[in-house]
Amino acid sequence: MTDSEAPELRRRTSLPGNVIRGALIGIVETVPGVSGGTVALVVGIYHQLIASASALVSAGRALIAPGQGQGRKNAAAHHLSQVYWPVVVPVLIGMPLGLFGAVQFLADAVENHPELTRAAFFGMVVASIAVPVRMAGALAARHVIAGLAAAVVTFWLVSLPPAHVEPHWWLVLPAAAVAVSALLLPGLSGSFLLLTFGLYEPTIAAARDLDIAYLSIFAVGMLIGVVSIVKGLKWLLDHHHRFTLVVLAGVMLGALRTLWPWQDESRALLVPGENLTTALILAAVGFGVVVLLVIIDVRIARRQASGTMADN
Repeated sequence: MTDSEAPELRRRTSLPGNVIRGALIGIVETVPGVSGGTVALVVGIYHQLIASASALVSAGRALIAPGQGQGRKNAAAHHLSQVYWPVVVPVLIGMPLGLFGAVQFLADAVENHPELTRAAFFGMVVASIAVPVRMAGALAARHVIAGLAAAVVTFWLVSLPPAHVEPHWWLVLPAAAVAVSALLLPGLSGSFLLLTFGLYEPTIAAARDLDIAYLSIFAVGMLIGVVSIVKGLKWLLDHHHRFTLVVLAGVMLGALRTLWPWQDESRALLVPGENLTTALILAAVGFGVVVLLVIIDVRIARRQASGTMADN
């Protein structure tokens, strides 16, 4: 890490804290409509994860590139040195803990109390939209237009009726590759994408029952997705940072449609039911939790920025 790195990359985090951050990402990945990338943004490790994933992909490519063996090894070692291991390793430990733990508890809540569960996460996502907007900074008219266009397109996409398919491996593999983009793109939910493909329930059941065959195919698909998506995403963040974040905010705004508490199985929106008061309370609690995380993140960033200025 160098002094020229962005503040988001210089942010210091503790190992136990990163395990908890990874667990939070794993938990929300079980819930349709909530993005693990959003949580990574909120807890302040998103840029470090993207940079690390990009470095790992580069290291893998260096090892298989033509050339002298020692040269390939040196290039791979250089890329590996750019990985934020104190962030990546604890997050990779925490994610499966959170994911498999959430499958046992949250899956029951989503199934038996869908309206109240969606209400809580609706409030969380509303508050989370402020994260990429704040990171984007000053916006021009073209940025606002791009964000609104992304919101409209996303709203239309999430209004499509869910599909119902058999979980064959040739469907699970590409679905996992697409769904893993939720870890890389704030605003996109991997579980929601699986729900759209008709593979949400089979995947949740496989995680709950530890179906090794299904999970192995899914893991291979995720690896394919990371290798194929992460480089492009990092390039966008490096060269079109503000535009990319505004579009992501628009995606999050449009995706709120799928978290409207009252809807039928075909995703048609319904008027609020008799549990409106409870739903509003849960939405407010979810909103407050994310706002608290954002406030903490802002204060940490300011403290580290002031510390960096003092060192210089």
